[in-house]
Amino acid sequence: MSAALRLATRASPLAMWQARHTAARLRSRFPGLSIVLVPVISTGDRDRSTPLYGMGGIGVFAKEVHEAVLSGQADVGVHSCKDLPTATPDGLTLAALLPRADARDALIGATTVAALPPQALIGTSSPRRQAQLAALRPDLRFAPIRGNVATRLRKVADGEFTATLMAMAGLHRLGLLRASSAAPLDPRLECTPSPGQGAVALDCRITDLRAQRLLATLNHAPTATAITIERQVLAGLRGGCSLPFGCHVHRDADGHWQLIARLADAQNELRTVVLHGNSASLAARALAQLR
Repeated sequence: MSAALRLATRASPLAMWQARHTAARLRSRFPGLSIVLVPVISTGDRDRSTPLYGMGGIGVFAKEVHEAVLSGQADVGVHSCKDLPTATPDGLTLAALLPRADARDALIGATTVAALPPQALIGTSSPRRQAQLAALRPDLRFAPIRGNVATRLRKVADGEFTATLMAMAGLHRLGLLRASSAAPLDPRLECTPSPGQGAVALDCRITDLRAQRLLATLNHAPTATAITIERQVLAGLRGGCSLPFGCHVHRDADGHWQLIARLADAQNELRTVVLHGNSASLAARALAQLR
């Protein structure tokens, strides 16, 4: 394997961790494989002040990575799966999903939602997180927060916000779980995560059979099944990052598939769907209740 495999990735600390992790997994399977990281600056990284829902929807962290692969600058795109649009761009294929990490959201700044002081200011740019937290605590106030994980943690530590919410997976991957005093939130009762949260997705050109063969060895089938269902529901709702929607699918200890989905309406009323059964029917059953 003389030709290097080039992995395109955002240049943020978390994205670089994900790219290095992907490279390590590939090298463990193909010891002779040369791998080069190709950092790119995404639209979402260039503009750190505009709320994500005001930047044209989902894909603002994936567009430039996709372009790098399509143009031949790189062979593989490494993504946080929750950042991907539900429709894969023409010419690319979603070739693998790595084993999913903890998909839950975490509260930073308090031990529980109930422990937040009255009128606490919560830093979040996510309509999903805002809607679900407001359903638990209508007194809370919200303001957009942008920046990488360390920046958002610092804004809470400095008192700019009372608290914020982050993905447990990102905190774990950056070694910040203990330092952040993260309090995980129950996906069923408190905050249902974004579709794809906690998973690393790898795509490549449809015509690149070598990359597809290499990436196929990394694909984690249970994660791929769960993510496919979550993305099918999101696509059926025609949703992006501006949709106050959470969905999480997992397989329980008995091997049964379970789905929890929560969607807020214009009045911020939450509709909750909890299903279990055959994975092939979960997305359609969820959409029938959510539409």
